[in-house]
Amino acid sequence: METNHLILVKEFCTHHKIELSFIDGLHDLGLIEVVNRDDRKYLAQNQLRDVEKLMRLHYDLEINMEGIDVISHLLKKICELQHELTQAKNKLRFFSELK
Repeated sequence: METNHLILVKEFCTHHKIELSFIDGLHDLGLIEVVNRDDRKYLAQNQLRDVEKLMRLHYDLEINMEGIDVISHLLKKICELQHELTQAKNKLRFFSELK
């Protein structure tokens, strides 16, 4: 991964006024990927939206890390189920048009 698509964790935390330990906690739970280069930690640019969403859960709604983990897994499961439902509807529509 090129470094121009990476955000330095320290700068991200400074900008958003959050602790570095929050990012470490998300990484420890497997919710985000942290890239280590030259003794520095980076976030991939495509993860920023998810990290900011998790930040709001923690800082605005005061949800602890375990709660964030549960919520994150439930949201992913909902997306998977919505995708499966859409596929099932498309198949049903296809077969009903054949009659």
